[in-house]
Amino acid sequence: MFDNLKALEEKYEELNKIVADPSTMNDMDKWKAYMKEISDTEPIIQKYREFKQTRDDIEGSKQILEEEKDEELRELAKMELSEKEELMEKVQNELKLLLIPKDPNDEKNVIVEIRGGAGGDEAALFAGVLFRMYSMYASARNWKVEMMSANETGIGGYKEVVFMITGKGAYSRLKYESGVHRVQRVPETESSGRIHTSTSTVAVLPEVDDVEVELDMNDVRVDVFRSSGNGGQSVNTTDSAVRLTHKPTGIVISMQDEKSQLKNKEKAFKILKAKLYDLELEKAQKELAQERKSQVGSGDRSERIRTYNYPQGRVTDHRIGLTLYKLENFLNGDIDEILDALITTDQAEKLQSI
Repeated sequence: MFDNLKALEEKYEELNKIVADPSTMNDMDKWKAYMKEISDTEPIIQKYREFKQTRDDIEGSKQILEEEKDEELRELAKMELSEKEELMEKVQNELKLLLIPKDPNDEKNVIVEIRGGAGGDEAALFAGVLFRMYSMYASARNWKVEMMSANETGIGGYKEVVFMITGKGAYSRLKYESGVHRVQRVPETESSGRIHTSTSTVAVLPEVDDVEVELDMNDVRVDVFRSSGNGGQSVNTTDSAVRLTHKPTGIVISMQDEKSQLKNKEKAFKILKAKLYDLELEKAQKELAQERKSQVGSGDRSERIRTYNYPQGRVTDHRIGLTLYKLENFLNGDIDEILDALITTDQAEKLQSI
């Protein structure tokens, strides 16, 4: 590990010399790439230098203890040695965390897709509860929520709802939410008070740039049709709705929320690109999960990840075995405690491979 850090420090110093050379500014794209690499590397280099300084301080204190006869100086050296050894453990742990490979998608916006699963109307109502939960969480972090597509049931639920959350680090926090969410509660229509179990599925997709997805337009069939359901004066009288069919994967995206065919098309392609990117991401995550037997971020989107139990007021994340008895707060967007625990667990698993 430390040989790699030494090489990284040498590269960092070389890059700083390159960007300081006026001739480098002639190629702004290259200069920006160098500056980004410096920025990404700098926290690691600073922590590595702190590690080296602490290591030297420890060696200095040990040398004093070996050579010095004065008891007062020896006591001071013992105190400093104890402090520096404690600091060394802290610095090493922080350095290891910095060396965990960064997920290139962490800073991206996300497209969240929630579908009612098993349970009919109750599942659709729970999809609405999850949509509200994520919306409130986004609002608390000053992130923007934009509705992209919704198939409402008419009783306050959704068969499917797709929305974008725009904000720095949105994917880094929400990427662990993909999977099956199970709810246990007594439906309002249940006269006997019997608890029903239903599910909704959540998919969290990073927003992707055009350069990240190779999309052959020959593979996409574009159909336009007249919108159905509630809408403005013109939404049901023009062919503004758009359906994209990706032939190789069978993915179908229908969009009719906007009055403009162009806007519906743009939104549909944004979702299609995110889904295609996610297929590759899921494949890579599954391969990685098999290598390190990860329970967090395994890429298995059919996995039941969480249970929301209304009668007991609890929420349980099955991947890390964490139960909180604060369901109401959780459903009001206070989900950081579980997200933090998931991130910590994921980091701990990745540290084992360093």
